[in-house]
Amino acid sequence: MPGETSSAVAPLWSVAVLPVVLAAAAWAALALDLALDARASGGPSGLRTALVTPLREAVRLLVSQRRRTVAADRVLWRLGVAVLPVAAVLAAAVVPLGERPVADLSVGVVWFNTMEVLAWAAVWMVGWGANSALSLVGGYRFVAQGLAYELPHMFAIITAALGAESLRLTTIVDAQRDLWFVVLMPAAFAVYLLSAAAMAFWGPFDAPVGRDIAGGAAAELSGVDRLLFTGGRWLLLVAAAAMAVPLFLGGGAGPLLPAWAWLAVKTAAVLAVLVVLRRRVPTLRMDRYTEFAWVVLIPLTMAQALVVALVVLGRGGM
Repeated sequence: MPGETSSAVAPLWSVAVLPVVLAAAAWAALALDLALDARASGGPSGLRTALVTPLREAVRLLVSQRRRTVAADRVLWRLGVAVLPVAAVLAAAVVPLGERPVADLSVGVVWFNTMEVLAWAAVWMVGWGANSALSLVGGYRFVAQGLAYELPHMFAIITAALGAESLRLTTIVDAQRDLWFVVLMPAAFAVYLLSAAAMAFWGPFDAPVGRDIAGGAAAELSGVDRLLFTGGRWLLLVAAAAMAVPLFLGGGAGPLLPAWAWLAVKTAAVLAVLVVLRRRVPTLRMDRYTEFAWVVLIPLTMAQALVVALVVLGRGGM
């Protein structure tokens, strides 16, 4: 866009730190989820138990044997498993970790959406590559889910870019110095939260890995493959939650605390909402959600984008 500067890449150390930060956030979110599960079931719900359980499970999966299926497309299967966490990390590369992201791209919003589509393809590859009926059903469920949530999701994030007149995340954050976009575009924010859960096939959108099909896309995964797939799903959830902060919640803006601390606090709040969502809303049938998305969410986000466009045009005419 006019006036955009060239893309900038942060120091090399930040590239190495990003996966560590995402993994720590995913671990904390998983611990919270386990603690809430234990509390609901009446089991041991101590903080120590919740924090140690993910590590114990990770070690167990690392030493477990990989499952093999007959006539599987191993290249496609293993590639999909590996691509999912990589796509999540690359998606988070444009999220400001304080004052700036790892990669301050002029098309940061487009980059994020592209990595999301890459994750979409990865889940399908996992479902297809195993040569298993249940796994295949899970993969195609995610394709159907993507067709339902992707357009409202795109309209939601583009509305934030429209409000800042830029696709660069740091410019979008700067545009919210006086008013966070969640106030200006609440419908887009709500739709984004729904699509963030759908993007990570989480909560009411977990049909691709549903119990009714024995784990769906993940049905034939074991050992390190299951660890990478599950970890990638949690990383994707964290990346989606973190992206809501620069798009709608003012980025690292806030009193007293440094920018990175406010980013952590706001991301934790969004993650908490998504974790609680899983307990409040049952799994949705994709045909019903597709109808709701196309009949309600798409017109709603288009109307929201129109309102923001009028505000931007009015601001430009002053």
